[in-house]
Amino acid sequence: MAQAWAASDVRGVRLWRAPDNTRLVFDLSGPVQHNVFTLAAPDRIVIDVSNAALKTSIEQLPLKNTPITGMRAAQRTADELRLVIDLSAEVTPKSFTLDPNQEYGHRLVVDLFDKGSDVDTPSVPATVTPSVPAAPVAPTLPATKRPTSPSARRDIVIAIDAGHGGEDPGALGPGNAREKDVVLAIAKRLQTQINAEKGYRAELTRTGDYFIPLRKRTEIARKKGADLFVSIHADAAPRSVAYGASVYALSDRGATSETARWLADTENQSDLIGGVGNVSLDDKDRMLAGVLLDLSMTATLSSSLDVGQRVLRNMGRIAPLHKDRVEQAGFMVLKSPDIPSILVETGFISNPGEANKLRSANHQQALARSIHTGIRQFFQQSPPPGTYIAWLRDSGKVSIGMREHTVRSGESLALIAQRYQVTLDSLRRANKLDSNIIKIGQTLTIPASTLASQQ
Repeated sequence: MAQAWAASDVRGVRLWRAPDNTRLVFDLSGPVQHNVFTLAAPDRIVIDVSNAALKTSIEQLPLKNTPITGMRAAQRTADELRLVIDLSAEVTPKSFTLDPNQEYGHRLVVDLFDKGSDVDTPSVPATVTPSVPAAPVAPTLPATKRPTSPSARRDIVIAIDAGHGGEDPGALGPGNAREKDVVLAIAKRLQTQINAEKGYRAELTRTGDYFIPLRKRTEIARKKGADLFVSIHADAAPRSVAYGASVYALSDRGATSETARWLADTENQSDLIGGVGNVSLDDKDRMLAGVLLDLSMTATLSSSLDVGQRVLRNMGRIAPLHKDRVEQAGFMVLKSPDIPSILVETGFISNPGEANKLRSANHQQALARSIHTGIRQFFQQSPPPGTYIAWLRDSGKVSIGMREHTVRSGESLALIAQRYQVTLDSLRRANKLDSNIIKIGQTLTIPASTLASQQ
């Protein structure tokens, strides 16, 4: 017997434009069944919604810079609403329904992907916030080709990811404070600060109020050739007294599961084989491929913890900290085996005092400055080979200062030497080691770099 559906009203329509798609969101009084199909000559999208009636105007939507030229509605039968979207260009539609959350009720979402865009990436907003990685970084697996000529001194690229966006507001605070707005403002300030310094370039994963799926955020970072991925958020807690900033990196367990996923995912394997990164798996058996990816992930996590601790230390100078060390969890947005990644919780937007500060331009600027300082400190000591900052360091124009490294699970002396671009012999001498044996928790002194950067 077919399931009976109670009649639902379409109470509102919202539109979000992203770089490669247009999202329509229909606010509903209850759940619905629907069907979406396309018509040509002229191009149209038709949405049939069962047991529904239109109770709002659809004429006032901001259609500029979208492929939509107009929308019409008609009650085909007493229990079926038909919506027709007129188009100026061919699009690929995808649709799904969403259950109520803390801000919205039932919703029908229709994504119109521009021709040539990646339609395969799921568009459903995440119901949880992303997580974080772990310690020092080894070579990144860039998606764009790095210049290798002797005179090429490229910029260090930092991908800045403002969490949530569009239909996904993130955490909500008092006074209509929304996480998606606060973190985008901080991300833009951080981008401006980074781009003002020679040798660095910051790229935003989203530049406006629209949603990007979590895995697509890391794909964007990879396509831009990012050396570091920084996801910015503003936490919420059941109790409004919770306060303090924090930094996350990916957990070891998350790293292990992600290595397995990459090996099992033929699309990801094909990316690596095709030269997206500098680890090639095409001539390796499955076991060796797993070892190579595991080593890459271990180095990436190590760098993530390193840069995360520097960012956290600097944030502690201008804001209270929730925890005084980098925490680790399985946030999907941090699960890149090739790019060091951290998630920065700038404060608790659910705390009235912190919500006011997070909406303040001065505090946003100070937070961005503290994150920038931590990033700069990390790359001054560990610049990727071939970059302008590596050239400055190797020319003695940047003071590296004393460096220490705490040995973590899965690290070897050779991996640490590679991570800091020093020779194995110099690392042994600096620590009076007779062999390459090291212990978890052991603190190593890192000597001045003895390996010339590959300019």
